[in-house]
Amino acid sequence: MWTVWTVGLLVCVCVRVNAQLLSGLPSQVLLHDDDDDDDMAEQFSSLKESEIEMQNMKIDCKVTSRFAHTVMTSTALNKANVSREVFFEVELPKTAFITNFSMEIDGKTYVGEVKEKEKAKKEYETAVSSGHTAGLVKASGRKMEKFSVSVNTAANSSVTFTLTYEELLQRRLGKYELMIRVKPKQLVRHFEIVADVFEPQGIMFLDTNVTFLTNDLLPLVEKSAHVFFSPTLDQQRKCPGCDSTLIDGDFVITYDVNREHDLGDLQIVNGYFVHFFAPRELQQLPKNVVFVIDRSGSMTGKKMTQTREALLTILDDLYEEDHFGLVIFDDVIESWRPTLHKATKENVKEAKKYVSSITARYMTNINGAVLHAVNMLTTSKKNNSLPDNSPSMIILLTDGDPTTGETNTSVIQDNVRNVTRENISLFCLGFGYDVHYGFLEVMANQNGGLARRIYESSDAALQLKGFYEEVAVPLLLEVNLQYPDSMENSLTTNHFRQLFGGSEIVVAGRLNDSQADKIHVEVSAQMLEDPFVVQGQVHAEEWVLMFPEQEYIFGDFTERLWAYLTIQQLLNEQDKCIPKECENVTSEALDLSLRYNFVTPLTSMVVTKPETNATSEDLLIADKLTEDERIDVPVPAKRVMAVDGDPHFIVELPEQNDALCFNTDDKPGTIFNLVKDPVSGLIVNGKTIGDKKAEPGSKQHTYFGQFGIVHEKFRIKLMVTTQKIIVSEQGRQEHLRWSQTSHVKGANMDLELSKDHSLTVTLRNTLKFIIMLHKVWKMHPYHQDYLGFYTMDSRHLSQGVHGLLGQFFHGVTYEVSDVFQGKDPDKPDAVMVVKGHTLTVTRGWQRDFRKDVKKGENVPCWFIHNNGTGLIDGVLGDYIVSDIFTTITKKEEKK
Repeated sequence: MWTVWTVGLLVCVCVRVNAQLLSGLPSQVLLHDDDDDDDMAEQFSSLKESEIEMQNMKIDCKVTSRFAHTVMTSTALNKANVSREVFFEVELPKTAFITNFSMEIDGKTYVGEVKEKEKAKKEYETAVSSGHTAGLVKASGRKMEKFSVSVNTAANSSVTFTLTYEELLQRRLGKYELMIRVKPKQLVRHFEIVADVFEPQGIMFLDTNVTFLTNDLLPLVEKSAHVFFSPTLDQQRKCPGCDSTLIDGDFVITYDVNREHDLGDLQIVNGYFVHFFAPRELQQLPKNVVFVIDRSGSMTGKKMTQTREALLTILDDLYEEDHFGLVIFDDVIESWRPTLHKATKENVKEAKKYVSSITARYMTNINGAVLHAVNMLTTSKKNNSLPDNSPSMIILLTDGDPTTGETNTSVIQDNVRNVTRENISLFCLGFGYDVHYGFLEVMANQNGGLARRIYESSDAALQLKGFYEEVAVPLLLEVNLQYPDSMENSLTTNHFRQLFGGSEIVVAGRLNDSQADKIHVEVSAQMLEDPFVVQGQVHAEEWVLMFPEQEYIFGDFTERLWAYLTIQQLLNEQDKCIPKECENVTSEALDLSLRYNFVTPLTSMVVTKPETNATSEDLLIADKLTEDERIDVPVPAKRVMAVDGDPHFIVELPEQNDALCFNTDDKPGTIFNLVKDPVSGLIVNGKTIGDKKAEPGSKQHTYFGQFGIVHEKFRIKLMVTTQKIIVSEQGRQEHLRWSQTSHVKGANMDLELSKDHSLTVTLRNTLKFIIMLHKVWKMHPYHQDYLGFYTMDSRHLSQGVHGLLGQFFHGVTYEVSDVFQGKDPDKPDAVMVVKGHTLTVTRGWQRDFRKDVKKGENVPCWFIHNNGTGLIDGVLGDYIVSDIFTTITKKEEKK
């Protein structure tokens, strides 16, 4: 996989009207043109995006010696006669640093300011406590992060957003790739993409690939070192006269540079230098690689299939002089053969047979598996069975946290670092969203490798293969780039364990006054048999003569590139330094981040958002996420199942952008099975309670007052009531009270208790859910405390999962049609076909209390009457059990 420079631009209008009823309706209902729907159509017409006109959208990219500087500008005009809220969203690479953001409204410019993260956080908290609106920008996806801001725009007024960010493009597989993601969602009066690429070495090739271009638009792309694309309004239209746009996809530029000198390319500008090193035509080194593959139970199904598929392809791609081994682990560690073997056709054939037989089983012993692989490599080295000057590496693939053997991640990191002794590189691939990626990232960084997240999707096998291709061809070992001693303290990293084919080493530094015009450089490394040594002297004026086109230079780019690399290097050093050294490392990285106005993991950008119709100001903070923080917003939408209130069941279906809901009515004391997974042995049961007494003239309401959770394989029992929480894991029992905030972490379970509010439970590689506590005034004559249950992540549950909630974890197919007036004029009825049943359903809403435990948030949904009859399998009585921890329903007991 290549490093991707990504820009995604979306500006849209969000209309603040009471449209809860409309927000969940299928599109065919919204577009229905019956007379009965006139009122609905009138409401919906107020949501038309045509009220916001996109006047200008420009993406201006300048790349100077691989350092990319991107300025994104967008102007929107509110043509409505009332104020509207306009959103500005930008997708940018995870490795990029935002350097500037501004909004121009009514001739006044509001600029974001980069501050130390803790100071920014205090400003944010102050804004919240003062009653102002405040928000945190934290969203991201697979290859990019998302910056998003909105502003209330007055009638007939415009707003201009400008965002700037910078990034060093890395060379992978012989190419640099710039991908501009463009999704304006509507026609743009003046649309323009301009990309200027200047490389003093000369450009070897430059290609463009645009996913949304038709044959008519393709000639509009002018390319060389200058790429220009600016379709007219009519050229953007999908069809003559229509308002839908063709501009929806990726604008991709790939290129590489000429490489004439083994010393590489070194450029000096204004007292700073940058050195790019990627020599040509070197002989490939044989490598020694052990693949360490997780086969724990959570790898069941598609993950295991994709892993086998990728490994079979990778084994075919091994260099014939390579030596390789396979380690497979759950709580038991096995290897294909006890030592490494040469990648002959026969050995590869036998290894592929072994890989084809791998199946997922039990728990996760990461410590034991990695140490076993290290032992295989060190033993083979001692026995002289591996070639001299051949790099050794371990490629670990896992989808979970350590759950057996040594489970303390810090101890595991120390164990691995102590045995590799800087002779073995460790590459960690984290499969899926629930993996403890931070642990893997630190462990890889400590051992001369890197970590990557492998995303759960149809192309996971290609992701695995793509990563392997990046490290498949080692060319040099122990690469040292030497510069004058007086520059030592200002250099970025100048020693590299290895150089892989298709990649590039980059070093930057600051010169002193005596070196302003020239510096001496020497590069040494080890090839298969002979040492590699090149040296030379570089003159600044030689490079200046090559650079007459000053418009390509954005400021002192070499200085900013040096700062960018230095910050990245200091952040990486935090994983390796001792506490006293870490304090200095962090302080230096923070100082550079503030000095050069970079939004890094140590800083935040504070943006003050003006209000046109009020005197108060909103505050927004843009944060740079760690990889572990990014999993809070994964690419696929999470399906949420919930039961709360009286009791109200909510089934959110993000694929349909809709939700279904139903109630259950039964006498207090009834216990229902909510979730039952036969593969993991997981059950969730809930016991109902009633009001203290019924209000005059009304029925007695019931709620859930107790939950029982069992995980048979992990030997976990958890009982939650409105007074206390009792947890038992592998025989050890703890009691918690709602009156305290606490955190309990076991081998397979993590509990986060927020005082008198919520309990978040994460069962390793199985299920994550939240139990909400609803507290009622003790002297209330009718009501009493009760609980709500919300599932947050259920991807690891088997296809056989069932229960009142569990049966919906893998979705449900239905069709809605024939909307008509119901008993309640504000809640239309419709016909739903689901599970072979034709039902009359009502459009309404239920409340989700996760964000606000008192008021809740309305969730529009289709309401299924009569205890969910027709939607749930069987009838409500089929889900009644006799005990809070039992798996057998009363119906099954009778049989």
